[in-house]
Amino acid sequence: MVTSDWGAIYRELGAKPVINATGSVTLLGGSTPVPEVKEAMDAADSAYIPLIELQKAAGKIVADALGVPAAYFTSGAGSALTLVTAAMMAGDDDEKIQQLPNTTGMKDEILIQKRQRYWYDRCLELAGAKLVEFGTDEGTTEQDLIDAIGPNTVAVHYYAHEQDPDDPNILSLETLIRIGHEKGIYVTVDAAGQIYPLENFGKYVRMGADFQCIAAKYMGAPHSTGFALGTEEMIHKISLQSFTGYETRRIRGVGRPQKMDRQEIVGVVAAVRRWLSMNHEDRLAQSEEMSNEMAAPLKGVPGVKVEMNQNIIGHQPFGVFVDVDPAVTGMTNQQVVDALREYDPPIWARVPDGASRITLHVFGLSEGQPALVGKAIRDVVTRKGR
Repeated sequence: MVTSDWGAIYRELGAKPVINATGSVTLLGGSTPVPEVKEAMDAADSAYIPLIELQKAAGKIVADALGVPAAYFTSGAGSALTLVTAAMMAGDDDEKIQQLPNTTGMKDEILIQKRQRYWYDRCLELAGAKLVEFGTDEGTTEQDLIDAIGPNTVAVHYYAHEQDPDDPNILSLETLIRIGHEKGIYVTVDAAGQIYPLENFGKYVRMGADFQCIAAKYMGAPHSTGFALGTEEMIHKISLQSFTGYETRRIRGVGRPQKMDRQEIVGVVAAVRRWLSMNHEDRLAQSEEMSNEMAAPLKGVPGVKVEMNQNIIGHQPFGVFVDVDPAVTGMTNQQVVDALREYDPPIWARVPDGASRITLHVFGLSEGQPALVGKAIRDVVTRKGR
């Protein structure tokens, strides 16, 4: 709901709060920790603890729960990507760890299929690694991968996004694992939002990948949290690069700025436990109901096409697609998005890159807000809101 005290803490600071119909996006703050996580974080305030010990204990709990060899907590999935590149290049050599991001004398090339380039692959370069494309815009063959592996290749990277249909023109993860390991290189996977169905949660390491990352914000943990899953060797090397390694071992790895506090680590454990034990049918039913509430005010509005997003895979189930006809409404989809930001209260939505229609999610909405979003779009396109 939007009550008189809604967003008051931000207004007191001179900033303007917004209704988030975009979903779990970084630029709006990413997540709202659930009560179980907040309680665990509050309890963590009761004592201090050597974080290197907490990492090991908490990592074992998560790894055991997901059926993978090891886990390590990071300040988001992007941090895990950066740390794993450093870990793969420098290994357990302390001189090389402190040499990064200068990669002289190290294998520093990470292969990525050209059709799999994505916005966050930049995180793989921050420790000094170089991304090397293989394949073409049309597709990739096994020979393309074999030919791309050279003396400086340290890994091949895969972007997992199971909400989208399989791309028949790229190499599968199974193929990357088979060829990569035959050629003696690591296989890494960005699986930041692949947490549902539960069999997807951690499955890429179980398939044989050396590493995958998860963004814990999607499970109700703080926005700035995530974790790496992987082999014991890989997780150990990541730990050497981390902020705890920097302070405990007094070896200056690249992970020092990417620190977490003890409350966050405990909060992530609580979030994982909740996610693995909760009733997901109820969660999905609630998201579907909220999506229907959002769509209802738009049914029958001239020039507005409304379609339910039927996806339930990953972290943001359901939602609504909206497509306005400029010939009828006098507005494009982007103009509707822009007008919503000027609405009272402001509403953030977007036309995602590569898309042609407005995508709305209920992930960041509270009770009563889905209907408000639908009504606001109706007002905007019928000019009642302008």
